[in-house]
Amino acid sequence: MTTPTPIPDAVADFKARQFPPAVRDAVLARADAERNLTLLLDTATREDVLADIAWADKQLATVPQRLGGDR
Repeated sequence: MTTPTPIPDAVADFKARQFPPAVRDAVLARADAERNLTLLLDTATREDVLADIAWADKQLATVPQRLGGDR
């Protein structure tokens, strides 16, 4: 198992600016939903959060992993 290497905030911001706004929104929505998922006790609210994660995953699936070419 590999450990992710931390990147500077400026690099992360630059990388985020390269994505279309819909992708950026989906990434942020998924991160928020994952964070909220650990805090929930109510089953109905948990289902709403899981639906948010599914929506974000569907949005992200429409975008290639690497923007900028077919390489």
